[in-house]
Amino acid sequence: MKPMSYQEPIERNIAIEMVRVTEAAAMAAARYFGKGDKNLIDEAAVAAMRYVLGHIQIDGTVVIGEGEKDHAPMLYIGEHIGDGSGVPVDIAVDPIDGTTSVSRGLPGAISVLALSSKGTINCPRQFFYMDKIVTGPEAKDYIDINAPVVENLKNIARAMRRKIEELTVVVLDRPRHEQLLSDIRNAGARVKLIFDGDVVASIEAALPGRGVDVLMGIGGTSEGVLSAAAIHCIGGGYQCKAWPRDKNEKEKAVAEGIDVEKIYRTEDLIDCEDVYFTATGVSSGELLRGVSYFSGGARTQSIAMRSSSGTVRWIDTWHNFNKLDKLSPFELH
Repeated sequence: MKPMSYQEPIERNIAIEMVRVTEAAAMAAARYFGKGDKNLIDEAAVAAMRYVLGHIQIDGTVVIGEGEKDHAPMLYIGEHIGDGSGVPVDIAVDPIDGTTSVSRGLPGAISVLALSSKGTINCPRQFFYMDKIVTGPEAKDYIDINAPVVENLKNIARAMRRKIEELTVVVLDRPRHEQLLSDIRNAGARVKLIFDGDVVASIEAALPGRGVDVLMGIGGTSEGVLSAAAIHCIGGGYQCKAWPRDKNEKEKAVAEGIDVEKIYRTEDLIDCEDVYFTATGVSSGELLRGVSYFSGGARTQSIAMRSSSGTVRWIDTWHNFNKLDKLSPFELH
């Protein structure tokens, strides 16, 4: 019998099992919506996500999570998760993308999970931030993160058979984007500013018909890798490069032999053809509805994707708390 290759495709579509994980994290966090306690929200989501992941039939290793082991009791980088059976896999998680939004009662927060074969998720964690550009399948071959903003927008508009004035660019509302916003507006494109959540924004920029055509700007590195997993499933265009916060971060990376000018594409961050991505809404946004409650239960909405099939599913779920509580000693809502 030949030894199993880590590049072998994952035999079963475990998207539904992954949705159970993000649903649990979303429902745990949603209890504290608008209560102003970010730590409580994060702790609840992490504990719920870790519990459900621990019962899935996978031999998983966390490669993007809550940080190093010394600072994170659960979902830390290098932690082994699952029951140990099945094909070895890499796991990338963000229990809550938009913790501040949940604490303040704002929209658009999600719980996120990505999974692929072991050794295929690559996170350049030497850098806290990356500069990113994302667009949909039509224009994926027409972007260049090193090109001027106006040139990228002209090429994207041409690929989409639109005028620049008909494009909408989503950008995180941060002081560091002052020049970027000026360049976008001077080029004639429309701007959509967001307070938080560039994973959701990246997905919307890659999906057709969502009212957003491009994402540009600087955001978190781990969020960028999670976004790359989703964009790989959708077939969109994605490029990013390091954005050192200061001279020390840049010099440290150079001393370690890191090319700070390297352009990362989806295949550099997710080197696998069989990638899974799921997200569940915590607070309602344009991509997903948040957790809503009814007597004795709650309703969630999730998105599930698989790159090998190109399938994107929206999943509406009704949860019966009376029955759910009998199945698990852990409170999953």
